[in-house]
Amino acid sequence: MGSRSFVLAFVFSTIFVFLGFHLYKIQIQHGSEYSSRAEAQNRGIKEEYRERGSLFFTDKHGNEIPVAINKEYPLIYAVPKEIVEKEEIVQFLARVSNRPEGEIKALIAKRNSLYAPIVLKATNEQVRQVKEYKGKGVYVKNKLSRFYPFGDLASHLLGFVGFDKAGERLEGRYGIEQFYEDTLLKKESNSLYLSIDRTIQSEARDILAELIKKHSAAGGTIIVQDPKTGKILALENQPNFNPNEYEKYPVKYFLNPAVQAVYEPGSVLKVVTMALGLDRRKVTPETTYIDKGEITINDKTIRNWDQKAYGITTMSQIIERSINTGAVFVERAIGHNDFYEGLLSFGFGKKTGVGIPGEVVGNLQNLEKKNRNDVDFATASFGQGISMTPLQLISAVSALAYKGILMKPLILKNEKPVPMRQVISLRASREIVDMMTSAVDKAEIAAIPHYSVAGKTGTAEVPDFVRGGYTHTYIHTYAGFAPSSDPQFTILIKLDKPQNAPVAAVTVVPAFRELTQFLLNYYNIPPDRLP
Repeated sequence: MGSRSFVLAFVFSTIFVFLGFHLYKIQIQHGSEYSSRAEAQNRGIKEEYRERGSLFFTDKHGNEIPVAINKEYPLIYAVPKEIVEKEEIVQFLARVSNRPEGEIKALIAKRNSLYAPIVLKATNEQVRQVKEYKGKGVYVKNKLSRFYPFGDLASHLLGFVGFDKAGERLEGRYGIEQFYEDTLLKKESNSLYLSIDRTIQSEARDILAELIKKHSAAGGTIIVQDPKTGKILALENQPNFNPNEYEKYPVKYFLNPAVQAVYEPGSVLKVVTMALGLDRRKVTPETTYIDKGEITINDKTIRNWDQKAYGITTMSQIIERSINTGAVFVERAIGHNDFYEGLLSFGFGKKTGVGIPGEVVGNLQNLEKKNRNDVDFATASFGQGISMTPLQLISAVSALAYKGILMKPLILKNEKPVPMRQVISLRASREIVDMMTSAVDKAEIAAIPHYSVAGKTGTAEVPDFVRGGYTHTYIHTYAGFAPSSDPQFTILIKLDKPQNAPVAAVTVVPAFRELTQFLLNYYNIPPDRLP
């Protein structure tokens, strides 16, 4: 019995001595190392990622679908205070993170710094390399970061969460993540519910991708809007990017062409010119003029796009045939000053205030300069020589559809509709809608059986900003709505520089028809043209 007690006492004494020695090593010999690492981790939690509110899309049933959430990822970070072999560490971290050595040097330059994030979302292979590395001062820890379940869906609208310019702190970059940074970082009620319908957004993405591929285009944009509320139901740009892997894309991919790029829309603007003429009662749908196929103003000759002369032509036929000289006729009837003021009223030359960062205003300078000429107003009447964003343009077309009322475009689900102003009368709105519907009926390409559909094409030459004038490349646009009798949605499709397709009728119009048919079915909208 005595020997047994002796053995137990010896074992426990040995364990006690071992633990005491190990505690000594931790606290005395390596105390500063462990405390600095712990401090680095704690500081990283506070500084690197404050938990953000989630972002949600919706669907027609009101379901809330998360599209930006928080998820744990392995984080590779350095503790510069512990680093001894600086050059070796720099080369290792640059190799593991695929970042330039200069960036790594800058991050670990502060010798007393306790925290320098290197890789935000490390792969298993990156984690393995760090764990096998023998140098001091590089670690891995699981931490919350941003995750986008649907990848590239609406990436320009959402933006992403990434390192700031110094590479030290995470912040919202581009899109909603940037614009609503303060809201998303609130302690309570910090999630945002967007007006985007996930189903419509997905359909728009697929249609645009196929359209670009089919016509070897440089890119494009699709926007779907509720004309009665101004709410954006879909906003898709391509080329797009995956916000989960934003570091793999050039910066130019992050800009949102729907609000951050302007273009000359071409003939789609004729419906705005005509609407202004109808509103001012300078013309009616039955007013006629003689189309000679061309008109010379300030020694410059403007011709119809198809090189045809139609003779006696009504205002309705101007829209149906997209006659350039007809748009010039209407603008002259309105008067230059009134035409310019009308464009401003429709929102051109101003920000929409939609709540997306980087929004630009477009350019009406040709109509504002001191030495402006008649020809500047003539070309502006059919959408050349002035520029706008796709969002400005769809908002104007939605105003035509919705009783002549310009609604502020909205991106948040619970925002109340904001009527900006009555840009044309209800009568003028009905007249231009009838004209646009007739144009679709006669062209047939966008027509859908048993439904009235309104729309207008635009084929615009791309300006040559180096030598002046225009290039031999084009931008195709189609904007319209359905059903014409009670518009439930407005669609704008823009296609940049398609190859071997000179007119919009063979590119964006079939795509518009496809998306319109989808929306009519999706919302179960009853036909308004029964036999």
